[in-house]
Amino acid sequence: MKKVSLSIAAVTVAAMGLGSASAADLGKVYKKAPPVEVVSPWDVAFGAAVMSNYVFRGITQSNKNGSVAAYFEPRYNINPNLQLYAGVAGESISFTNRAAAEIDVYGGIRPTFGAFAFDFGVWGYLYPGGRCFDNGGAPGTTVCPDANVNLAGPAFNVMKKDVSFYEVYGKVNYTFNDYFAMGGNVFYSPNFLNTGADGTYASITAKLTAPSTLFGTTGIGAYVSGEFGRQWLGTSDAFYGTTFAAPGFAGPFPNGIKYDDYNTWNVGIGFTYKVFTLDLRYSGTDLSKAGCNAFTSDYTAQQTGSFSAINPGGFGSKWCGDQFIAKLSADVTLGALK
Repeated sequence: MKKVSLSIAAVTVAAMGLGSASAADLGKVYKKAPPVEVVSPWDVAFGAAVMSNYVFRGITQSNKNGSVAAYFEPRYNINPNLQLYAGVAGESISFTNRAAAEIDVYGGIRPTFGAFAFDFGVWGYLYPGGRCFDNGGAPGTTVCPDANVNLAGPAFNVMKKDVSFYEVYGKVNYTFNDYFAMGGNVFYSPNFLNTGADGTYASITAKLTAPSTLFGTTGIGAYVSGEFGRQWLGTSDAFYGTTFAAPGFAGPFPNGIKYDDYNTWNVGIGFTYKVFTLDLRYSGTDLSKAGCNAFTSDYTAQQTGSFSAINPGGFGSKWCGDQFIAKLSADVTLGALK
């Protein structure tokens, strides 16, 4: 019995050894690695908006009426901190020269360094479909090249057929935390609105974003934001010159007028939900009715006794006064849809 037991034990050990050796000799089983997700450097942003009033630097571009807008912006991310972009946008307007719309073509580069986000580029403002308006073709006064002698409203304002222009710009934004950010902007044009006058605009901005839990789990976000800026303007060409002087004021200035510089500001509150934003904003300037009329050539200007050296007719414009804007927009990127 003892010998039999030993034999059985030996066979058992041998079998165990064989099993162990066989397992060691088998090839290793590898799991297939998951495919590497390739993130495209390309993205596209696009959106549209409806607004009660299209205001640009404190001045209505839509005669204080409603406006619609849309944009399309391809982007290329060189790396996570450097983006190239180009875009086209459009807004409905109501200009004195009856331009069909504002078409914007722009492009630039957006580098980021930590909490600093920069934006440098060129922005072109195109106004197709305009007509030249002069003051009747009276001798010694502005005359349109195409002999159009229509008057631009009761104020006898004039405007060129093409008021397209471009600006170069630089922007910076500093994000302090998830709730607060501040920024600064500078824009320059050598021929603002094709008036012959150069223009420089500088502003500071601030935005306070509410905690995401402000409205519970509804997904609604909120913010308040504001901007204070100053627009510097040069001297126009002879097309916008004056041929007579108001009593007690200097003039005339047949070779062009020095537009008034002005301050502008806006403050508002906004609400966001998914891709939608509702922005309610107040805007204002310190530009006088006389200075506003001389600069905008407002075709709705009325006689208000707003005389000045560059506005000898005394007509005043309300295009630069206090204004309220309600804007509903939708903004999407293709990357966010994937």
